[in-house]
Amino acid sequence: MTDRNADPRDPRPLLGEPLSLDLLNTRWSGTPVNDLLDEPDGYGIWLSSAGLAGRCGPQDSARAAVREAREALAAAVRDLDAHGAPGPAAAAALNEVLRHGRLRRELGPQGPAAQVEVDGPEWLAAWLAVDDFLDLLGQGAHRIKKCAHESCILHFFDTSQNGRRRWCSMAVCGNRAKAARHYEKAKA
Repeated sequence: MTDRNADPRDPRPLLGEPLSLDLLNTRWSGTPVNDLLDEPDGYGIWLSSAGLAGRCGPQDSARAAVREAREALAAAVRDLDAHGAPGPAAAAALNEVLRHGRLRRELGPQGPAAQVEVDGPEWLAAWLAVDDFLDLLGQGAHRIKKCAHESCILHFFDTSQNGRRRWCSMAVCGNRAKAARHYEKAKA
């Protein structure tokens, strides 16, 4: 992966998650739901924040491929939340995106190397995001979590030692929950 410095134009409340969850988090709470990929420059902003701007072009066909990948990822995390594993329909959607690329391994002068090959450049970001999700599943599906705040739709990868992280951001959603509990206690 390349350097991942958030694009200063990126309006999302949670940045820096692994690529698959970062793509999923291009939608966040609001009325209506905010969608970075709906913005004219949103796909380019996401590419920049994800460190992919130099590798992936901002063409409309690539944005469509990334939207397809995001829907497949959304179905998979819904299944994780409900059943602990992606169901057959979610797996089929993820595999459909993965069919557009492959990982070619070779031995180079610096040692083992892996090269991503995709059917067309429009599939690179989508393929990388779904491939990243498979890596996260391998590290522990139970660590892929939805924020516990009832109005938040963001997801994160829990890297805490005990695996008990509940909020996308303690500063935002965690504090809102604490304030609500305090208000209820004070009201009682």
